[in-house]
Amino acid sequence: MSSVAIFAPSPTLTVTVEEHESGDEIHIHAGGQGVWQARMLRTLGVDVTLCCVITGESGSVLRHILEDEGVDVAVVERAGRGAAYVQDRREGHREVLAEEDGDALDRHELDELYSLTLREGLTAGLAILSGPNADSVLDADTYRRLASDLRAGGARVVVDLAGDRLRSALEGRVDVLKLSDEELVADGFAADDEVASIRAAMRRLREDGADTVIVTRAPEPSLLLDADGFLEVTPPSLETVDTRGAGDSLTAGVVSAMTRGESAREAITLGAAAGALNVTRHGLGTGDGEAIRLLRETVSVSLLPDADEGVSNEEDGR
Repeated sequence: MSSVAIFAPSPTLTVTVEEHESGDEIHIHAGGQGVWQARMLRTLGVDVTLCCVITGESGSVLRHILEDEGVDVAVVERAGRGAAYVQDRREGHREVLAEEDGDALDRHELDELYSLTLREGLTAGLAILSGPNADSVLDADTYRRLASDLRAGGARVVVDLAGDRLRSALEGRVDVLKLSDEELVADGFAADDEVASIRAAMRRLREDGADTVIVTRAPEPSLLLDADGFLEVTPPSLETVDTRGAGDSLTAGVVSAMTRGESAREAITLGAAAGALNVTRHGLGTGDGEAIRLLRETVSVSLLPDADEGVSNEEDGR
């Protein structure tokens, strides 16, 4: 039995061409938010079930890749076009050569995916709701229904969402919400990225339905708010290769610690360490589990006072 179920409606097949001294090098991977979260959870030793739709030829390849990585896959299979992209990185930057969002889910496919996600989420007792490859894949209200039904069945719900999907999930209520300061501003929750504005927005998000709110502010420290107040979380500063996937790695790190009985307030240090290590690598959602656990000891956590006057010097003992 898996410890975590991840709702990942449209995983993406990624094909990347890179330069090599002996000629072109072609990499084929599984991608997308839920996949990156699952990959980091497996790195940290957590068993995961990915609940997703497998579409056409690209989906068949995706399924094999995921299973080879040790991820259990609960799927709805269908014909059609799946999410995929081909990119060229031979010149040192990403050039997208072809990209496909994938077909939208019809009513019957969504019903099947919903049911298997409930089954796996209630069995695991902890579910992550991740976003689709494109807005057109499914209705945002799906996240409200899933969050509400999973919690009604006794499962904890963690979301890393933005926009309409975030608002819908909040209506259903969630245990942990993670998002970035850029998403806070873009979605109109905060007027700007100043700490006072972010903290006010985090309070409103708790009122709207999130028990714990985590906001990443790269390269600044992350913030956490729960019933016990605010924390400022500072990971070690490591050399950056690629920032993509860091937020999903943080979410996975938090969830990994939660499966071992830690609260989100305690788990944030493992999440911060996972996010910090991921930026040192080309692979998204990748890393070394032992290195992450060692880096966790270097994460600084400070309590913030109730008023927006600055940061206290009180540490949590790490």
